[in-house]
Amino acid sequence: MTIRHASYFAIMAVLLVLVGWLQSWSVAMGLVNMCLISAIMALGVNIQWGYAGLFSVGTMGFVALGGLGVVLTSMPPVRDAWSAGGVGVLAGLAVGVLAIIAAVQVYRRMQKGWLRAAVLLVVIVGGFFAFRAVMDPAVDAIEGTNTAVAGYLGGAGMPVILSWLVGGLLAAGAAWVIGKVSLGLRSDYLAIATLGIAETIIAVIKNEDWLSRGVRNVNGLPRPLVVPYEVNLQSNPEFIAWAQYFGFDAVEASSLFVKLCYALLFVVVLAIIMWLSERAWNSPWGRMMRAIRDNETAARAMGKNVTKRHLQVFILGSAVCGIAGAMLTTLDGLFTPGTYQPLRFTFLIWVMVIVGGSGNNWGAVLGGFLIWFLWVEVEPIGLWLIQTLTDTMPDDSAIRAHLLESAAHMRLMTMGIILLLVLRFAPRGLIPEK
Repeated sequence: MTIRHASYFAIMAVLLVLVGWLQSWSVAMGLVNMCLISAIMALGVNIQWGYAGLFSVGTMGFVALGGLGVVLTSMPPVRDAWSAGGVGVLAGLAVGVLAIIAAVQVYRRMQKGWLRAAVLLVVIVGGFFAFRAVMDPAVDAIEGTNTAVAGYLGGAGMPVILSWLVGGLLAAGAAWVIGKVSLGLRSDYLAIATLGIAETIIAVIKNEDWLSRGVRNVNGLPRPLVVPYEVNLQSNPEFIAWAQYFGFDAVEASSLFVKLCYALLFVVVLAIIMWLSERAWNSPWGRMMRAIRDNETAARAMGKNVTKRHLQVFILGSAVCGIAGAMLTTLDGLFTPGTYQPLRFTFLIWVMVIVGGSGNNWGAVLGGFLIWFLWVEVEPIGLWLIQTLTDTMPDDSAIRAHLLESAAHMRLMTMGIILLLVLRFAPRGLIPEK
């Protein structure tokens, strides 16, 4: 990384410090945490696109699975729900898995023809009805159990840090299934397929209340052991004395300290993923992936299994996005399936990768910081700018009122302008691939 590239990160640090100085240090630390998570998401997309040229727009589906991993791992189990229908759900899932295995065996072992098609149809249809017959009564019993605060099975009650790995594994497992089905498609069809699959994943999470409470959300998610609760800090005399020594009140200091603890955890995770990504990029495997990306035909001629390598890199990138999704849900302390919007936020992550520099891990990190910073700060900056420019207009001016109401939309215009400028003057990104 050159001095010019390092200066980009120095400028980002200065911008974050300015936010703390002009707005609030708590706001600045919250922005840092979201920038770190965005950088990890951008790394996941960069692994898929920058390493192998896979144009996938199903990122938010894997992020949502990461969030679901936190619920399934860290929330305490709902005993009444398990008593009402837990065994029935497990039995229904077992029936579904057996039906899928039976269908696969029929397809593989029987000769092609009308008999195989008929048997396959019977197995699939029969398995579906058997699955629903066992599953539906159990689901109804679970969702009718204390619906105001529960109505789902809960989780395993394990440490939340472990759920970040589980979120990555859930995303990786889904990516393996998706990759087996769709990685043979051409790039534009792959994008359409992955977008549709992401919408399907989010729709399932929204509607299967027994699994995740659906749109009723799951709140009260636990924190990592190293992150204290604000109320505990505010009742600690030593912490109050420490906060007053630095000129903060207890409430602001507690919020800032909690966000700092999260930031340290996120930096560790980002550093580990970054180190592994750089090792992979500079290894023989990474050179092979770049060769496949640049010319699949030549790579096949050299004896490389292109489909298998595409599946590998698709799983790795999705797992990284799943880890980021679990971290985001832990930071919020809330799992809200309705907030996962594939088209909107997948576009934002792609802008991070393109602006930062696809094929360069440092560029993806820079793009994650820069684009999320602008996504959040453009609105208040735009509102201040419009207020300054229209200060001489009458208070009842319709034009002034319209401009002030439109300040919230400046972030979309800003993203478009930045993308156009970068594509014009730095088409390979701010930190391009060597």
